[in-house]
Amino acid sequence: MSEAPPSPPILPPRLRQVPPGAWTALAWCVSLLYPSLAPGAGSLRGTAPDGGPAPAVRQDWASAALTTPVAFLAAALLRRRPRTAVALLLAATVAQTKAWRWELELPPTALLAVAAALCLVTAAEPRRTSRAVLTMVLGVLILHLILSPALGGGLLLTGTRIGTNDAGVLIAVIAWLVGRSVHQSRVHAEALSARAATEAVTAERLRIAREMHDTVAHSIGIVALQAGAARRVIDTRPDRAREALAEIESAGRETLAGLRRMLGALRRADDPGTAAAASLHPPGLADLDRLTAATTAAGVRVDVRRRGERRPLPAEIDLAAFRIVQESVANVVRHAGAPSCRVTVDHRPAELAIEVTDRGRGRGTAPAPGAGYGLAGLRERVALLHGEFDAAPRPGGGFRVAARLPVPEEAR
Repeated sequence: MSEAPPSPPILPPRLRQVPPGAWTALAWCVSLLYPSLAPGAGSLRGTAPDGGPAPAVRQDWASAALTTPVAFLAAALLRRRPRTAVALLLAATVAQTKAWRWELELPPTALLAVAAALCLVTAAEPRRTSRAVLTMVLGVLILHLILSPALGGGLLLTGTRIGTNDAGVLIAVIAWLVGRSVHQSRVHAEALSARAATEAVTAERLRIAREMHDTVAHSIGIVALQAGAARRVIDTRPDRAREALAEIESAGRETLAGLRRMLGALRRADDPGTAAAASLHPPGLADLDRLTAATTAAGVRVDVRRRGERRPLPAEIDLAAFRIVQESVANVVRHAGAPSCRVTVDHRPAELAIEVTDRGRGRGTAPAPGAGYGLAGLRERVALLHGEFDAAPRPGGGFRVAARLPVPEEAR
């Protein structure tokens, strides 16, 4: 059963090409501009001596001019030295907000760059690095809450201040969880991709094995049969021996041509523009007459019966039908000991039916383990095309191979 394909990425392709440092630098710029654009939401507040709220503290652009180069340096180091980069961002954020004085809050809006860096590091780096960075960020935030008298650090130990006065801890945890989710999704997608690549390699190996068998097996059977006939009559009927040798030569050339076609198809992905690759034409039912003529010349007569209206077929179905007939006839030559066989090709409205029968001695009800690669290959071909395949001895003697290949609606 095949795995479901991974879900599409959240970001568009162009945004995915933006480096992590650029996102971090952008988040830093937003954190600097936000207090000026929304003073009520992003201003830095302290605590007045009487315990009431202190007036809003506007953005200090002099501090911003000093801390921004540090933040940009951290963004540049984010991919190569993630821990150092986050440490620099934390230092720049604390200095920018003057939180080192401990009487000022460290507002969540000032932590945008830190949260972005934490998320990106968690998504891209190993778990050990992401946990170390998270511990660093949470350590700074919690230490600020504990030591700051303006925030009532003593109440932190009772668990009443983090959720009400500083959402930075919650933002850091959320950023880490988002990055962790992205990391796990990427690892899962890479595992699925590796598995799909392995399955593709296995499927390609099986396809090559089937093509090798189907290309060579029939011709080798013809060569063996003709060579035996030539050996028996070479002294008494030299003319018949010469005919057999000519058939052997023809079968050998045909086999070499088939192997060249297959090797050319395998190289097509590396050099798709070559004329040789463009001229490749896999065999199909149009080559059935040539196949039956070669088999008849080898001593096994092949009677072909066609039913229904002949029409162009998709290449994969046409090739599969030819391979079914080729392998079945080759088995008749090699195993059946029958003087003839019958091939029926039935063009039905929604499917193509192939049947090959003979009245030989049969080939048993089931091949031994490791044997019967030809029939196993045919069964795989038909299964890949969502068809039905059957190969078994006939009740009255002989053997029968039958296949039904569904034809797509657009090719009917």
